[in-house]
Amino acid sequence: IFFFSSRRRHTRCSGVSWARRCVQETGGINAEYMGNSINTKSLYQHINMSTTGKGGKARGKTASTKQVSRSSKAGLAFPVGRISRFLKQGKYGERVGAGAPVYLAAVLEYLTAEVLELAGNAAKDNKKTRIIPRHIQLAVRNDEELNRLMANCTIADGGVLPNINPILLPSKTGKGKEEGVDPSQEV
Repeated sequence: IFFFSSRRRHTRCSGVSWARRCVQETGGINAEYMGNSINTKSLYQHINMSTTGKGGKARGKTASTKQVSRSSKAGLAFPVGRISRFLKQGKYGERVGAGAPVYLAAVLEYLTAEVLELAGNAAKDNKKTRIIPRHIQLAVRNDEELNRLMANCTIADGGVLPNINPILLPSKTGKGKEEGVDPSQEV
């Protein structure tokens, strides 16, 4: 049992988490343990030693440990935990390794960034600030590798690439005729 006394209050705490809270509340002034006066530094060492196991490694989660997502550990924006859950629920295999959802999230994030960059360039070429399905279609179909990847995909409301067969265009072989006059328009 720890007794913490300060000028303002006298607090009695039992247990490691309570001891931490009491130290935070009182500032750790005049801490006493089993009747012996100890300073705050040695008290914190005692609290930390009680949560460590063999070799000084922590046995569980300490109060100061903050949860870090797998996405932030991998430096990704895509949710690794959600992809892991979908892989498990989809029954794609009996077991799912720890690296598989991270790798898949990285690949999906790269492909998304690539498509959005090209679609943004297509939107800028059309003097637009918002990406619409037409811009995604133009981006995918003008890129050789993405076109091969998404060959069997139909982008809703994407339209088609602007393409006119050269045979349908008027010929430009005008011998002895004025330039700028279309041969089909002659009288």
